[in-house]
Amino acid sequence: MLNALSVDVEDWFQVGAFEKVIARDAWDTLPHRVERNSDAVLALFDRAGVKGTFFTLGWVAERYPALVRRIVDAGHEIASHGWDHQRVFTMNADAFRADLRRARSAIEDAGGQAVTGYRAPSFSIDKRTPWAHEVLAEDGYAYSSSVAPIRHDHYGWPEAPRFAHRPLANSDLIELPVTTVELAGKRMAAGGGGFFRLLPYRFSSWAVGRVNGREARPAVFYFHPWEIDPGQPRVERAPVKSRLRHYSNLSGMEGKLLKLLRSHPWGRTDAVVASERARLQ
Repeated sequence: MLNALSVDVEDWFQVGAFEKVIARDAWDTLPHRVERNSDAVLALFDRAGVKGTFFTLGWVAERYPALVRRIVDAGHEIASHGWDHQRVFTMNADAFRADLRRARSAIEDAGGQAVTGYRAPSFSIDKRTPWAHEVLAEDGYAYSSSVAPIRHDHYGWPEAPRFAHRPLANSDLIELPVTTVELAGKRMAAGGGGFFRLLPYRFSSWAVGRVNGREARPAVFYFHPWEIDPGQPRVERAPVKSRLRHYSNLSGMEGKLLKLLRSHPWGRTDAVVASERARLQ
């Protein structure tokens, strides 16, 4: 069972947790660490012998085109994470379309490879954005991995299907939600990010095995380059809850990731989508 391995390529100051304390027009004045951290991720994947998908902000691709080219040259998939991490539910359909096109242009110019996959910043496609999948289909995307079928204070669409599905009756677009598990009647996030850093390793590895074994479906896992960077700047004026989520267990993340990557089969998201598309025929 091939599982989808993905990286949301954004810098430490671009995360949703800091969006109210760091203005977008200040981003270019801050120390950028996304290139060095993404190169560290590439090295980690090489050590583990895995390929993955790098959902990249257009903002990053425009400033670091050589990084995008290195990702492509290493055999990984390059995909879109939107332009500048604006959440989809804060836009209307026209603004979303413009954001998609601006990001795709920058990413394709940098990587020289067609972009067919998309992940919404902060999994922000939900019941507030009934037009989002239609816009993606109209713009020629093959898949989206933008839904978190859980309840969360920042995002979530708990009513959404847990596994790959076609959200539109008249389109081949696939939605591949991030992984969850159901335990004792409760649905839990198990697809990476802060949950992977904060919860014991055994839970995450068990969750991947459970989804692969009991449910016979691929897991969808993600993390960010800044999550393996314990030396990143601290944003002291951010809310305490945001700081706890962002900075906890950064120093142990790289080793924990390597262990997970060596314990389960991982590959590019487009490869997993292809197998799920065939299953949905």
